[in-house]
Order: sequence, then structure tokens, then C-alpha cells
Amino acid sequence: MDEDPQLFQQFKGHKDAITASHFSPNGKQVVSCSLDHSLMLWKFQSPDSKAYRYTGHTGPVLDVQFSRSGSLVASAARDSTVRLWVPDLKGESQELKAAAGQAAVRSVQFSPDNSKLVTGADDKAVKVWTVHRTKFISSFTEHTNWVRCARWSPDGRLLVSSSDDRTVKVWDVSSNTCIHTFQEPKGFGNQVAFHPSGSCVGVATTCGTVRVYDIRAMKLQQLYTAHEGATASIAFHPSGNFLASGAADSKVKIYDLLETCTLYTLSGHQGGVNSVSFSPKGDFLSSGGQDKQLMVWKVNLESSSSSKPARQEEARQRMAEMSVNESIEPPNRNLAQEFRRGQEKENRRPEEQEGLAKVVRQLEGMNSKLSTLTQTVLLMEKRLGLVEEQVRLLSHKYVAEVTEEVQLFHDVGYRLFHNWLLTMFGYLALALLYWLRR
Repeated sequence: MDEDPQLFQQFKGHKDAITASHFSPNGKQVVSCSLDHSLMLWKFQSPDSKAYRYTGHTGPVLDVQFSRSGSLVASAARDSTVRLWVPDLKGESQELKAAAGQAAVRSVQFSPDNSKLVTGADDKAVKVWTVHRTKFISSFTEHTNWVRCARWSPDGRLLVSSSDDRTVKVWDVSSNTCIHTFQEPKGFGNQVAFHPSGSCVGVATTCGTVRVYDIRAMKLQQLYTAHEGATASIAFHPSGNFLASGAADSKVKIYDLLETCTLYTLSGHQGGVNSVSFSPKGDFLSSGGQDKQLMVWKVNLESSSSSKPARQEEARQRMAEMSVNESIEPPNRNLAQEFRRGQEKENRRPEEQEGLAKVVRQLEGMNSKLSTLTQTVLLMEKRLGLVEEQVRLLSHKYVAEVTEEVQLFHDVGYRLFHNWLLTMFGYLALALLYWLRR
């Protein structure tokens, strides 16, 4: 290992605990937010290390994120709002009411294409908004308690969210449906993050563990128990080979996902660590905590790995193929063993290969039948729609005819009543004349 992580910069400026931090896309700035109701933008690589303070929220700010282009910063706060900031000297912002009632908004993130925002709030909902004009698009409402965090997948097709209801849910954005729910055995997820490959998600839990779930096999893939307090934040390294976490034990941990071990422990905070974030190139790591300090660490993780680049790339591709049975053995497996097992499977006997080919052909036949069945169902749905339209037209015609008959009956009744009144008045007039002549 060539070089251990070192403290690069230490910033003081917030008046209360730091809750989140995030690097700009160019890696030259880092933004932080705090319980002091403010954001601070730090130019940590400039000679004079300038910092800007942005105020506007009326409650503690709980999350902050740069847009993928770096032209905007989004913040989420306990005042039920999200604000979009222009990260310059003026720091102008636009407010979005993002939660019902007085519910706190706990997380916010831009979509990969910068066109949308996702928020998670104490109103138990995950919501999607447009960035332009900040219009509401859709919501996901299957959580039964506060939503702690919601994040986009790298391709923007999925969302993952964690909640105080002790679940982590994976959502399909196009269909607005939950495609899988992971149950947390202890505690709940404080924060979630997608692996750069999009094949798995990491969860920082209140019981002090870091869990990595395979969202293709829908199983727990890796489990780390290095912290002695509740884990508050996690971040995947851009290479996908490493993971960082911050916890209430005041430590920052860096894990090697290929060797499934704790690689580094960073000490420096005088209180719980609430936020960790890697720079886009992975050469810096920020951490913020209860001590009101933002620390930027210089890390050189790629050179710290003893694996060759080819093996690292192979490991990233195979991470999604691994799955574990949590009830049988700990999921903190050695990936080298998994790779050897994969090679053994690839070297199967010809008879096994022929058997697999037969199974594949059977599956293809089943898929063809399912496709035919799907087309039949779609045709039936179309015909049902036509029948519904005919029923609707007939019902409208029937209502029109009944309305016409009621109107005719009303007109006839009115005329009869009018004639009856005239007749009665005539009789009364005759009776009156007769009485006067007497």
C-alpha cells in the first residue's frame, strides 16, 4: 500500500452539526449543510480557500446535493421545503414546498440527466419533481413511516429509499411501482446509495452495520460491522471497488469491496460523523459531523489495492452475480473464492454444457408461449375497451332519452296545472259576482 489517507483540509464555519456534504462535478468545491439552517460552499483547492454561506431555510438543513452539471445546488430542510441555489457569490435560490404539512424533507438528489429531483420526507412519501419550474411528477407511498433517504440509480430508471419502517425499497420509476423490499432485521436505514454499476445498493443502518444488497438477485451480498455506533452515512468510491461510512463512534471507515475487509479507519472528528462523500475522481473524501467541522481527506485508494485493473473490472462485473444466505453464514465473503467458483463453473463437462443448452431451449420455448399469451391478453384488453366504449355511448343515449321524457312530462304537467288555476279563478269570479248581485 503506497499511501494512507491524509487530512487535506479542515474547515470551521458552521455554528451547529454538519448533516451532509457533496463535491461539485469538477471536484474543486464541496458544499455542506448544517443544523444551523445554512449551507456553506468551500473552494478547498483554491489558494485562499474561499467559502460562501447561503441562508434562506427556516429550519435545520438535512441534505445537500450538486446537480450533475454543477450549475445548481439542492438542499432539503426540516421546514418542509427544498431550495435550488445558484452556487455563486450571490447565492440566489428558489423554494419548493416538498412535503405535506410540517413534515421535514430529509433527502434530495438530482436525476442523472439533471431534469428531475427526488425527495424523501417525514410525510412517508418519496416524490419526484421537475427541476424546471419545480413541478410535481409522481409519488411513491408504500412506506409506513418517515423516509430517511431516496436516491437515483446511475441510469435513472430506478429509485431506492430507506425508512423508519425498517425497510429498504427499490422502485421502478416508469411504472411507479415497488419492485422489491428489503427488510432490515435490526434498526433502520439512515442512508442508502447505489453502487456505480447500478447492480447493488448500500445501506447505513442505525444498528451500526453497513449492508450491501444485490438488487438483481434480491439478496444480501455483503455485511460490515466495523462501527461501534449507529452508521449515519455511506458513499461508494467512483471505481466501485471501495465504500466509505461515517458513524456515531466518530470514525470514518473505508472498506475494500473486492477483499471484503476494512481497509482504513480515519480518526479526527470529536463527535459523531453524519456525512461522507467521495469526489468525482475518487481522490478526495469529505466528512462532516457533530463537531461542526468539515474535513477533506486526500485518498489514493486505487494505488492502495493490490489487485490488477483487469481483476478489478472483473470483480465489478461479478459483484451482481454473488448472493448469500444470511441465515447460514455471514455474508462477508472473500471474493477470490467466489471468482474461483465461477471459473470452476465455466469449466464444466460437455455433458453439463449440453444439459444447460437443453434447459435454455426449453426456457426459450416457454418465453415464446408467454409472449403469445401476452399478445392474447393485450388483444382481450383492447376488445374490453371497445365494449366499455359501446356501453358508455349506450348509457349516454339512454340518459338523453330519459331526460327528454322527463322534460316532456314536466311541460305537460305544467300546462295542466296552469289550466286548472285559470278554471278555479273563473269559478271564484263567477261566485263573487253572484254574491255581489244579491
